[in-house]
Amino acid sequence: MKATAQTPPPMRVIVIGASLAGLLAAAASAAAGAETLIIERDLLPRTPEPRKGVPQGRQAHVLLRRGLLAAEELLPGLRGDLLAHEAAHFDSGTMPWLGEYGWLPTWLPAFELISVTRPLLEHLTRERLLERGGVTLHEGVRATGLRRSESGWQVSTENGGVFAADRVIDASGRSSRLPHWLGELGVRVGEPDQVDAHLGYACRLYRANGKPPLTTGVVLGGTPETQRGAVALPVENDRWLIIGAGYGDHRPTREPAEFDAYLADLRDPAIADIAARLEPVSDIAIYRQTSNRRYRYGQVKGWPDGLLVVGDSGCAFNPIFGQGITVAAQQALLLRDAWTASRLQRRLDRVADFCWSVATSEDLRQPSSEGRPTVPQRIISAWSAELSRLAVAGDPRAFGTFMRVYHLMAPAGELFHPALFLSAARSAVGGRGRPAPRPAELEALRQAQPA
Repeated sequence: MKATAQTPPPMRVIVIGASLAGLLAAAASAAAGAETLIIERDLLPRTPEPRKGVPQGRQAHVLLRRGLLAAEELLPGLRGDLLAHEAAHFDSGTMPWLGEYGWLPTWLPAFELISVTRPLLEHLTRERLLERGGVTLHEGVRATGLRRSESGWQVSTENGGVFAADRVIDASGRSSRLPHWLGELGVRVGEPDQVDAHLGYACRLYRANGKPPLTTGVVLGGTPETQRGAVALPVENDRWLIIGAGYGDHRPTREPAEFDAYLADLRDPAIADIAARLEPVSDIAIYRQTSNRRYRYGQVKGWPDGLLVVGDSGCAFNPIFGQGITVAAQQALLLRDAWTASRLQRRLDRVADFCWSVATSEDLRQPSSEGRPTVPQRIISAWSAELSRLAVAGDPRAFGTFMRVYHLMAPAGELFHPALFLSAARSAVGGRGRPAPRPAELEALRQAQPA
């Protein structure tokens, strides 16, 4: 419809980056009625395949419950798309999980977990977004500059083009050039907060020939003592992703024999047993860009109107905690619902506060970390350790709280519910219950002969 004096033209928004944070931000922008344009430097594959601009794309990705609900609200039908493409899904409460203090119980239900390869998740999200309308995607276009104009913003590109917009959303990830661009605009941005425990991943894709070894994934958490762990997750099309994750000198390599030896040397044989029953169908991809890094853009003096930052461009987490996609989805919901709010960047930053606290506190416990936890972080870590011991002993409230907070379905304050302190006091006086046994399905897997 042609704009008139009584009907102003819709706001024009440019989103830099077509990864998941950018796609979800574009969905929020379109839902708010804006004419939305995405600029993406990669030429995007027409089928679900890894791409250069997502170096972590070969690693495992899951949608925590809060992230799934937010993404589904922004793009109705996305969950159905994932399941139609045979994404794995199971109750996270039934998944064998070996933490620092033992196995979590597998008989207490929790939340649905959807496990899928990153290329398929991104591909289906992009398809669902473009089908809804209101969004145009320009791929193979690298943004090289940002400047103010009389009517708003201008984004310059590598080929000499210029795109004009009322609002710009930077979702270009860890490689964002925004600090440099802001410097050119005279806006001073301080150094980012950073916590780096020097975690390294090695990931390999496998195929199940016949009956899969398990119906859920398995987590063997790394601890400050072992400094190594692993995850095995079923994904779409009867395939599995197995990821070794180690800190400092314990980071796994891409050599197949060394990778197998790494899995065999873990504190439990579960994932080595799974790998022995699967067929490798890819080489081993490594990824070591895992530091927690955060720019406090919401606190920058003179922050320009009409400029917003979401996802890893503003706050990037150690991927081992699985929080990044969920935080980006929550930020996108906030964009949609508070489109005209003042100090919106500050509110976007706050979405990441709790996850930042969890990721950095845990990483600072690792001997390979470049920093040390503060006194408040030590106190919170000690209390979290007590809750973990209660959960391992089968305390339903401790386990349920752990799962709700992990899936971001409950505020952090629930960790300090008076009933949990009462459980801890009873445990201190009467002794903890017996820890959960090693899950029976892992014992059966150990005894069965590999195909």
